[in-house]
Amino acid sequence: MVFGHCYSSCCSRVYARACLVKDPGIGEGVSPSAATDLIARSIPLQERSRAVAVVFGGLSFGSVLGCLGFESLKVQRFGDKEGILNLGQSSTGSDGLISSAMSSESSHSSLEDLQNSLKDVPWGAFFKSKAVWAMIYAHFCGSWGHYTCLSWLPTFFSEELNLNLTEAAWVSVLPPLGSMIITSIAAPFADNLISNGVDTTKVRKICQTIAFVSPATFMMLSSVDLGLPPWEIVAFLTSGLALSSFALSGLYCTHQDISREYASILLGITNTVGAVPGIVGIALTGFLLDSTHSWSISLFVPSIFFYLTGTAVWLAFASSEPQDFSKSEPES
Repeated sequence: MVFGHCYSSCCSRVYARACLVKDPGIGEGVSPSAATDLIARSIPLQERSRAVAVVFGGLSFGSVLGCLGFESLKVQRFGDKEGILNLGQSSTGSDGLISSAMSSESSHSSLEDLQNSLKDVPWGAFFKSKAVWAMIYAHFCGSWGHYTCLSWLPTFFSEELNLNLTEAAWVSVLPPLGSMIITSIAAPFADNLISNGVDTTKVRKICQTIAFVSPATFMMLSSVDLGLPPWEIVAFLTSGLALSSFALSGLYCTHQDISREYASILLGITNTVGAVPGIVGIALTGFLLDSTHSWSISLFVPSIFFYLTGTAVWLAFASSEPQDFSKSEPES
């Protein structure tokens, strides 16, 4: 992310570079669904929130670890990489040709298996379910706030709050740090409620409402000129984004709640839609910032809108009641 000292001179550069931010590639893209499938099939309902928190909470841990380890990466020598590349090149030959042929046959067989398995998926039943549509929209709304803030908050701290580059960089680590703390509280909270007989749907709605309303509230306070010092605004935004981790005990458990068999596919669907803000949201924020020169309009207002509408849709249509999507007319 680009940091600058003069808004008028660097906003366009920030916008252009922010547009280059992407989601993980194809290889990493399958990991959330794979993890969801394992949790759905092996973890009981009363422990599900903690299992999801452990697995997906690693995203926050990775964000913190990546920032802390950034300086150590700069001291690595290119020569080390050359050695690795040369080692890989020296291993090619006739064995490589044989391995390539075997891999081609294996890939063809795997592709056929995949095509056959996809034919058995009740896609139509998924999209007839109101609960599924609630998950899709909630995932989109949560991702909008997450991706735009992840990409633009460092610049906001530097440009709007006049923090220097070092301060802005370290302050950007606070939300994932806060998320790690909140996750360790939210997951046992949700599991304990379910263990004590509270309806699962009610628990998921409570957690997801906290995850949406909290950042929306703190963004409202941050976008209004209340004459607050910079560090109080930082505290507001950090608290709001940290509390959004309640979603791990809300939305991210609901796929498994409604269908253990198809939990991974349902997450794949919602996660695909949730990736759209990583492209559209980041670019639109930069465009609005260039056009309006207002952080409130470009960054906070769209996120607040999606958080609040996401809350309304979630409360109205979300459900954790198990659904048999294999039926021709599944209940929704």
